[in-house]
Amino acid sequence: MEIFGKKKKPPQPPADSQRTLLEDIPIAADWVVKALNSSGYQADYTLESMRELDRFFNEQSAPGGILSKNRGQILFGLGAYVGQTAIRLYGGHWHTDDNDPKGEVNIVVELENGARLWPVVRCMKRCKLGPEESLYAYLYAAGKG
Repeated sequence: MEIFGKKKKPPQPPADSQRTLLEDIPIAADWVVKALNSSGYQADYTLESMRELDRFFNEQSAPGGILSKNRGQILFGLGAYVGQTAIRLYGGHWHTDDNDPKGEVNIVVELENGARLWPVVRCMKRCKLGPEESLYAYLYAAGKG
């Protein structure tokens, strides 16, 4: 049962959904956990799981890879997972703006140490620029303040 693969389509929110971004974030992160785990990646909200996300981007960013379809939805989910992981590791909270037309991209995590993260933006950079935008390094450094 691959969710990212072709065997099963990922669950889609209802078209008339009135959820806020703050409500969508944990739903998207949990969806990514299930999808990654069912596709052979280990996603468990740990710093080490960021290495698995880096591996996912290395293997799935090429033409024909998982990220060649539904890229926006997947990148939002991956960013939500990165942010949720940061909050679990270091404490903090989300800043969202449902009135921002690019609100899904501009979601911010503010950590207890004062660091601010833009996890969806980072996932977009990781997808486009490759390993130099390591998600593992991003979260490791974020914990250092």
